[in-house]
Amino acid sequence: MPTVLIVDDSTVERRVVQGLLEKETHWGITEARDGEEALAMIEAKLPDLVLTDLQMPGMDGLQLTQEVRRKFPLVPVVLMTAQGSEEIAVQALECGAASYVPKSDLVRQLADVLDRVLAAAGEKRSLSQLMRCLSEWRASFELPSDASIVLSLVAHLQRVMSEMRLFDESERLRVGVALEEALLNAAHHGNLEISSKLREEDHNAYYRLARERLHEDPYADRRIRVDVMLNPQRAEFTIADEGPGFDPSSLPDPTDPANLDRPCGRGLLLMRTFMDELSYNPTGNEVRLVKQAAKATAEEEVAVAT
Repeated sequence: MPTVLIVDDSTVERRVVQGLLEKETHWGITEARDGEEALAMIEAKLPDLVLTDLQMPGMDGLQLTQEVRRKFPLVPVVLMTAQGSEEIAVQALECGAASYVPKSDLVRQLADVLDRVLAAAGEKRSLSQLMRCLSEWRASFELPSDASIVLSLVAHLQRVMSEMRLFDESERLRVGVALEEALLNAAHHGNLEISSKLREEDHNAYYRLARERLHEDPYADRRIRVDVMLNPQRAEFTIADEGPGFDPSSLPDPTDPANLDRPCGRGLLLMRTFMDELSYNPTGNEVRLVKQAAKATAEEEVAVAT
C-alpha cells in the first residue's frame, strides 16, 4: 500500500487533504506540521510520496523540496499551491518537485495527480534498482563534430553513471569535465583541424572557424567514435577522431605554470587530474581515459542494499 506524507502547518488543511485521500484511495497517510518534522519522518521511514504546502513557517515547501531532492531523490514531492504562490511553485518545480495541485481544485485533481506521480515514481524506482544490478554497460557512438551533440553525450553518460551509482556526484562531474575536454579536442583539433593557438589569439575567430568547417570538405564528413565501458569497478572511454593526428610527445606539460593559463594546457591538465589513466595512440587521434571507482564504505554498502 503506497504511503503519502502530508506536510502542512494548518491542522484543518491536513484533515481536509487526509479526508479527500481516504475517500478516493487506499493509501497509507502520515502527517507533519512543517518541513523540519517532515524531514525527520522521511529519515525514519521513507514514504512513497510527499504532498506539501508551499507557505509554511520555518522550512517552507520550496526548501523542503530541495532537501528531499538532495537526500531522497527517489521520493517525489507534489506541491499544494494557494493563490499568490505561483512564482514559488515554479521555483520548486525547477528544483525537482514532481507536480503541483492548486488548493482551490484539490477535490477534482488531487487523487488523479498523485496516482500519476506514484506510477511514474514506481517506474523510476524499479529502473534504479535494475541499474544497480547491471554488471557491465557498453556502448559505441559515432558523432559529428558538433559541440552541442558532444555535450548531449556527456550529459547522457553522466545520467547512466548516476543510475548505476558509479562514483559520487562530485566525481561524476569531474569525469564529465574530462570527457567534455577530450571530445571537444577530438572535434576541434582533430576533425576540424583548428589550432589551439588560434583560440589563444582570438577566441571568437576560433569558434567561428569551427562553425564554418562543420559544413566544409573534408571536415564535414568526419566523425568522432566513442566507445564506453562502465562497470561497478571502473569507467573506460576511448575517443577517436578522423583527423590527421599529432605527435603525443609534443604535448606541453600541463603542470608547468607557464602553461596553466593556455587553453591547450588547461584541457590536458583537467583530463589528467580528473581521470586515473590517460593515454594516446601513437598517431595522436585516439585517447583512452580510465576512472577507477573508490571502494564503498560499509555504511554506503548498507545504504545501497536498502
